Amino acid sequence: MSSTFGLASAHPPFGLRLRAGDLTLRPLCDADFPEYVELIRRPIFADPESPQVFGWYRAEPEIRAREALRFQWRLRSELSAEQWTLPLGIWAGGRLIGCQDVAAHRFAERRTVTSGSWLTLDAHGKGYGTLMRQAMLTFAFDHLGAQRAESSAVIGNDASFAVSRACGYAENGTQVSTEPGPAVLQQRFLVTPARFRRPVAPVEVEGDTAELRALLGA
Repeated sequence: MSSTFGLASAHPPFGLRLRAGDLTLRPLCDADFPEYVELIRRPIFADPESPQVFGWYRAEPEIRAREALRFQWRLRSELSAEQWTLPLGIWAGGRLIGCQDVAAHRFAERRTVTSGSWLTLDAHGKGYGTLMRQAMLTFAFDHLGAQRAESSAVIGNDASFAVSRACGYAENGTQVSTEPGPAVLQQRFLVTPARFRRPVAPVEVEGDTAELRALLGA
């Protein structure tokens, strides 16, 4: 971890840490990849045939793991103020349990972020999904200056809908999915700083530097 902190001067996201309750959110580094790959191989959905299943999850576990690493490396190489995604790993009690991504396109002009997230099946039902989204939104609104946060979920994904509503999101129309796999109808959600329902646990942010904000167009 010390070498990762040293790289933060060249790649500012490596210095970012969000802490809320039992959770720590931070960008994945190469040293995390063995644990990350093992996590990707584990169940995320109770019903793997559900329409709610992510397209990338439908691949065989070994292919899923290989493509997940390519995804992480690609996000780093493409990160710029014009378009960026921060893939934040979620740790609970020192154990990696999932990921919470936050992304933006032309953030300096649009002040809008989008997000996606997942937890391994054994971490469901413990309130982590809501808390990790609230931590991400606190960072986006309070530290980056976002004015809108958008999300979407497949119609019928009651757990995801519940997380969005717990964070203050309002329904914002529907769309047909663009992700790989079957085309499914999704509910869009929108939350603004005024509607945001903050967590009971305080959110601590470390590594919110001028260099990071400049890189993200904030």
